[in-house]
Amino acid sequence: MIPENKLNPVKKTSAYVLDFQDIDRSMLMTAGGKGANLGELFRIGGIRVPEGFCITTDAYKKIIETNPELSSLLDELTRLKADERENISGISAKIRMIIERTPICEEIAEEIAGHLARFGEKDAFAVRSSATAEDLPTASFAGQQDTYLNIIGTDAILKHISKCWASLFTDRAVTYRLQNGFHHRKVHLSVVVQQMIFPQAAGILFTADPVTGNRKTLSIDAGFGLGEAMVSGLVNADNYKTCKGKIIDKKISVKKLAVYALKDGGTQEKEIGPEMQTRQVLTDEQILQLEHIGRKIEVHFGSPQDIEWCLAGDTFYIVQSRPVTTLYPIPEANDQENHVYVSVGHQQMMTDAMKPLGLSLWQLTAARAMYKAGGRLFVDVMDSLASAAGRGALLNAMEQHDPLIKDAITTIIERGDFIKPLSEGEPVPAKSAQVPPALAPPPPIENNPEIAANLIKQSQTSVETLKQNIRTKSGTDLFDFILQDLQGLRKGLFAPQSLAVIMAGMSASSWINEKMKEWLGEKNAADTISQSVPNNITSEMGLELLDVADVIRPYPEVINYLKDVKDDNFLDELVKFSGGTETRDAISAYLNKYGMRCAGEIDITKARWSEKPITLLPMILNNIKNFGPGEGNRKFEQGRQEALKKERELIDRLKQLPDGEQKAEETKQRISLIRNFAGYREYPKYGIVSRSFVYKQALLQEAGQLVKAGVIHEKEEIYYLHFDEFRKVVRTGKLDPQIIGKRKEEHQLHEKLNPPRVITSDGEIIMGRYKRENLPAGVIIGLPVSAGVIEGRARVILNMEDAVLEDGDILVTPFTDPSWTPLFVSIKGLVTEVGGLMTHGAVIAREYGLPAVVGVEHATRLVKDGQRIRVNGTDGFVELL
Repeated sequence: MIPENKLNPVKKTSAYVLDFQDIDRSMLMTAGGKGANLGELFRIGGIRVPEGFCITTDAYKKIIETNPELSSLLDELTRLKADERENISGISAKIRMIIERTPICEEIAEEIAGHLARFGEKDAFAVRSSATAEDLPTASFAGQQDTYLNIIGTDAILKHISKCWASLFTDRAVTYRLQNGFHHRKVHLSVVVQQMIFPQAAGILFTADPVTGNRKTLSIDAGFGLGEAMVSGLVNADNYKTCKGKIIDKKISVKKLAVYALKDGGTQEKEIGPEMQTRQVLTDEQILQLEHIGRKIEVHFGSPQDIEWCLAGDTFYIVQSRPVTTLYPIPEANDQENHVYVSVGHQQMMTDAMKPLGLSLWQLTAARAMYKAGGRLFVDVMDSLASAAGRGALLNAMEQHDPLIKDAITTIIERGDFIKPLSEGEPVPAKSAQVPPALAPPPPIENNPEIAANLIKQSQTSVETLKQNIRTKSGTDLFDFILQDLQGLRKGLFAPQSLAVIMAGMSASSWINEKMKEWLGEKNAADTISQSVPNNITSEMGLELLDVADVIRPYPEVINYLKDVKDDNFLDELVKFSGGTETRDAISAYLNKYGMRCAGEIDITKARWSEKPITLLPMILNNIKNFGPGEGNRKFEQGRQEALKKERELIDRLKQLPDGEQKAEETKQRISLIRNFAGYREYPKYGIVSRSFVYKQALLQEAGQLVKAGVIHEKEEIYYLHFDEFRKVVRTGKLDPQIIGKRKEEHQLHEKLNPPRVITSDGEIIMGRYKRENLPAGVIIGLPVSAGVIEGRARVILNMEDAVLEDGDILVTPFTDPSWTPLFVSIKGLVTEVGGLMTHGAVIAREYGLPAVVGVEHATRLVKDGQRIRVNGTDGFVELL
């Protein structure tokens, strides 16, 4: 008979052994993750937990810290890296052998025997490892240490406690710690000794769907016999899904094996009889009973839980609960309404985690509210989905930005279970009646190239005025000034004339592609027409770095020096060399124009090229190696000539058609719009980043004052404060000393998350799909954004600084924002995991005439660095050759 878990608490008389009722979740460092959670489960009324106790981490420390040989081996282990498998294996094996052969000291053994005396002599126990770095809200460490089932007798239990301690040093546990930044000496092990249940069924319960992330869906895996077989992947399990007291899905597996306890200890696999193999493990009533238990535990812990359960007779027992660590956080809304959140990073071609100051400043730049989750920003599009006009505008915009987002939103709409269907004649809710400004149709615009040129001049003048005015601001006045300037920036970004120029170029491109396909059977004609358009600040940035290479190329002494540069102070040292002054002046002039840019530039906290000029050197040296003098002008002129040639070819062919003169005239007008306006598409982002860098320099001066006052240790600590928090610290001169460390840890966790394109307020991640047919077998599908077919060597590059390219390589990367443009001059094709028709990489690929496929899910995993691939930018797929 299993005792109820509500016995009268026993006084804590021991440093080495604690009963479950003496433990709670605050005792992680004493009882480990598993033990602390079991103690907490013990406190929940109506939840049955098998009786047991924990051998505390103090016992483990006593064994480890008094052995000089172990201490020496731990020092050796600490010096290794995660990929040094052979050394890890050898040292770990020695450590395990020493721990298992070291007898448990008499004092600890007697305490354990005393706790076991409360049970029957023949009672069986599970002996489980409980490390201080497992079952945490941020890292599960699942399966890293060992568990032993059906252990009978004091001697056997003591032996398996030593085995658990030793399992902290299995190869996989050591490697996992090295990969996740946990120090071997700081991770300690408690051991859970828990009375065995001999269940007819057992399994795992997730209080949030582990596949979709939906927090309202509960998922249960169930199999016959002991649950460990399922946890270790030995057997198939039934899967049941419930939502709000209803079973919404059932998958009944064929269950051929189960693991059962043996009478004298240990376990064995048994085959299940044919009549039982397809039987539902739990009744519907039991499934819903388990849902109720799971929700109760979730409420107690305050977060979604991964729960191990077993069923003996008619009673469910809970043997473990841990946080689900794989769920993407939900953007916070202060209501119970349904929301659909779309990733900002996927539209900005920057899906890395951002620091708090970067997040808050980008939020202040935005035209509509943005919500934080996992170090990224999301926009709630529910208002747009509430009306037919809003839906149409949103889906059309997403078609340009990222078709996978469009498909995900379409999936939610068509499902009809989350977004209220539109009914005919239904009035649009007042707050939804407006189409957001960025999605509203633009006013018509005159086809005059001076309009774009004047907009650019206005932006440049405005930035120069900002630089002058901000110099006089300090303290809280600076923050108020920046907030006021951001209001002006937002107005400028969504000024009717600026939007009209951008939309005129985009609409003309769409018209050309649609009509040329209809009239001439030609795909993506606008791609060639868009090459070398004027006023494209981003493509000019790439070409002008070729000009910098031209200045340096005649000076071999300078080139050799630049190859060995290790820090960012190299510009001042250049004057020592022949050609050094010319080199310094060329790089400085480039930085004056483009030094506010960097990879991930929407995050103000990222180091700009002006702050870290060494970032440019690999690209400059690549250009010197791969090209001859005058390549920048040659590339631009080649693209311009190809565009003119394509225009002449299209016009000549159109004139041969019925109504040919009219078609040719309409086409000329659209081509003129593309040539006059398409380049401006990239300028507003340049304007935002230019202003942000001015803000950043002023804010860092304020941070310098805080360092002098001893409020912070280094200027960069302000990156971990939100804008309003930073203002308050400047006003009060006070800062909670814990907050920076806490935010740094949060940021490190956010960096490991993979942000979804679309997530609902239920936490459900909706995946988009490409719905295209008649493609060759085995290809990797993406979105065609720049026409042409190219074969070459794939260079899989995750960080721009690591790029070493040969002329003719194909760049494969998660995303490219404008700072990647200088690399585009060296490549012959582009593949990215993120992007759409009008995102940065696509625009510049067309400008440079590079075949490109974007939105290729998992491209950097599916394509191997150095592999030969074929990129089809016309039909949108990649072939591995």
